[in-house]
Amino acid sequence: MLPVLVTVAALWGAAAGLLVPRAAYRLSVDPDEPWRAACPAGHPFAGPARGWLGGPGRSGCATSSAPLTAPLLTALACAALAAATGGPRPELLVWLLAAPFGTLLACVDVRVHRLPDRLTLPLAAALPLLLAVAASLPYAAGSWIHSLLGAAALGGGYLVLFLVHPNGMGLGDVKLAVPLGAALGWYGWGVLFLGAFAGFLLGALYGLGLVLTRRARRDTAIPFGPFMIVGALLGLLLGAFTALP
Repeated sequence: MLPVLVTVAALWGAAAGLLVPRAAYRLSVDPDEPWRAACPAGHPFAGPARGWLGGPGRSGCATSSAPLTAPLLTALACAALAAATGGPRPELLVWLLAAPFGTLLACVDVRVHRLPDRLTLPLAAALPLLLAVAASLPYAAGSWIHSLLGAAALGGGYLVLFLVHPNGMGLGDVKLAVPLGAALGWYGWGVLFLGAFAGFLLGALYGLGLVLTRRARRDTAIPFGPFMIVGALLGLLLGAFTALP
């Protein structure tokens, strides 16, 4: 049963990841610029659905120089989550639905150092609601109350950091912390702490590496969203592996 579940999760991740490059291209703009309405070759994206979904469609319209990176990363994340969960638990569906959005947010943040409200706010609202449904189903291995508390704790903690040192953290990071806290809190305070700490540790190591290789200074801004997301993924893997339904 588990190998089938992991395979299905990986195929879902790959399929959903194929939709990431176009959306990432459209959203990778400065805050004062509108979302892109045409491909790199100048062809307009037709319709609200086809404008955000699908591949390039024409020669020269490619919206990414590495179109398979997002599908591969999303497939690996989904497969790992399915393997760690160990069975068809209801919260696994929530993680699989959220994984492509994590990849999309990371791609946009890497490109333009921005986490768009169009992604973070709906995710912050949807994840607790989906986990509420998961908590009502059999074999759920987490707590919805802890999820809500985790969202408030991590979001509040990031808000304090932003108020104390606004140049070191953006409001997008604060908004992203809410759904990540909800996901991590589902498995308890230990997992929440681990996931949050892992994000800070990975970001610090990356920044230190840039400074040591003289590719950045100590005050150089780095996209922190991807490290938050990877840290949360590591926390979820541990939480899913150790949780008892």
